[in-house]
Amino acid sequence: MRAEIWWRLLCWVLSLAAAALCSAAALKLIDILWWKPRRIEEHFAKQGIRGPPYRFFIGNLREMVSLMLDATSKPMMPKSSHKILPRVLSFYHHWKKIYGSTFLLWFGPTARLAIADPDLIREIFIARADFFDRYESHPLIRQLEGEGLVSLRGEKWAHHRKVLNPTFYMDNLKLLVPTIGKTVVEKVEKWAVMSVANSGGEVEIDVSNWFEGVTEDAITRTAFGRSYEDGNAVFRLQAQQMAFASEAFKMVLIPGYRFLPTKKNTSSWKLDKEIRRNLVKLIGRRKEAAAAAAAADEERKADGAADVSAKDLLGVMINASRDGQRRVGPPQLAGAISVRDIVEECKTFFFAGKQTTSNLLTWTTVLLAMHPEWQERARLEVLQMCGSHDLPTRDQLARLKTLGMILNETMRLYPPVVATIRQAKADVELGGYKIPQGTELLIPIIAVHHDAQLWGADVAQFNPARFVDGVARAARHPTAFIPFGLGARMCIGQNLALLEARLTLAIILQRFSFRLSPDYVHAPAVLMLLHPQHGAPLLFRTLSSFKNGSLSHDAV
Repeated sequence: MRAEIWWRLLCWVLSLAAAALCSAAALKLIDILWWKPRRIEEHFAKQGIRGPPYRFFIGNLREMVSLMLDATSKPMMPKSSHKILPRVLSFYHHWKKIYGSTFLLWFGPTARLAIADPDLIREIFIARADFFDRYESHPLIRQLEGEGLVSLRGEKWAHHRKVLNPTFYMDNLKLLVPTIGKTVVEKVEKWAVMSVANSGGEVEIDVSNWFEGVTEDAITRTAFGRSYEDGNAVFRLQAQQMAFASEAFKMVLIPGYRFLPTKKNTSSWKLDKEIRRNLVKLIGRRKEAAAAAAAADEERKADGAADVSAKDLLGVMINASRDGQRRVGPPQLAGAISVRDIVEECKTFFFAGKQTTSNLLTWTTVLLAMHPEWQERARLEVLQMCGSHDLPTRDQLARLKTLGMILNETMRLYPPVVATIRQAKADVELGGYKIPQGTELLIPIIAVHHDAQLWGADVAQFNPARFVDGVARAARHPTAFIPFGLGARMCIGQNLALLEARLTLAIILQRFSFRLSPDYVHAPAVLMLLHPQHGAPLLFRTLSSFKNGSLSHDAV
């Protein structure tokens, strides 16, 4: 009888404890999803910062998606309009008119403070950079872009950046010019054959798809060098994975959802597993060959020969991994690059390198097709500097000032990355505002690039001449132009992107004139990066000087 009483008492205590834990968890959840957002709203309201009201759990996501779908439901008119901010970043454009350029919005229960003031942006990226980290992106997006330089933080990020920097030194990248240039020439020669075969003398090419193939080739050679074919196979798999990741931008992150065996999650897991398997196999083969290559290099250096081979990304990381293993002591071992690290960096480089450069090339050719007077100016410069048939040399590319101005103006009007996000690591004061720990800061790059107060009354016009005296003097504030970011975390691959863009465009300008196809629909949209929603079909006509000449494929 007494045992039964004790048992009932124990069950009652356990039930009470369980109820207390459930109540505590429920209260905590309610605080996260309701009371904390209300406190943050009040905190910023006292500082004069307001925004659209927070809605339980979803924040402002429903309004954001609705504004985006409405903005992208119809193409821009006229086709030559560059006022793309209301279409591309519709929620920012809409709420800025109501609350000003600095306002509070909610991505689910997470507070995001929109900041477009160039002085504050400079503080975030440079003066007070130690207080801000890159935010934690959606797991599906991290799976696609990899846990490489884009996602890493702290000492590990600094170590990886130091290891990878030599790959992107200009002296190293210039060694890739002959290889990449010959690949581009081989591809465009097919256009010439097609245009001659057509009765109108023109060939229609969707450059958004075509440039993806060109940049895949360049990125793969930069990343894998001699292992090009193996690396190219990984690109195919990652392209499939991007479709899953792009949908994550429209979703509130539900903790644990990525572990549920849904159809999309299962497909994404399989793709990621296959990508990792291929990369690990490739890394293993390269490691086996690295020892022999290192011995050959030492023998060649002993004979007094100079090292003139380009350093590919994979080789640099494998060498760093091998060097780290040779050292002893915890500090060195902690900084060693593992096989997993190499896999993640390759994924990051593939995604970021391909998408950024292909979009830059796409929008540049579209703009030159829209503005034939600038196309002719760029072509005249290329023909005078590089000739009409020869492959441009690395020194000639550096002297193409007009083409450089055109690329800068393209990145101003159509930046590949339209916005970036940083997260406050601790309570911090920024420009007089008190920012609570955990607050995300949304920097709308495209809004800064389209700000008439910074760029003048012709802000919506394509005018490369504004960059004639360089980037620093193009606008009324030095931080008004940030297509590759700013500060220590500025994009490591910007030199490669710009070099490849100059080379590819110079080769095309030597050989073709081009205009918009009647089927072209001007509809910039964001699918992770800025891209043409309905493709970018252009009509290319072979120039008579190229048609009657002969191409020179001599090495540079």
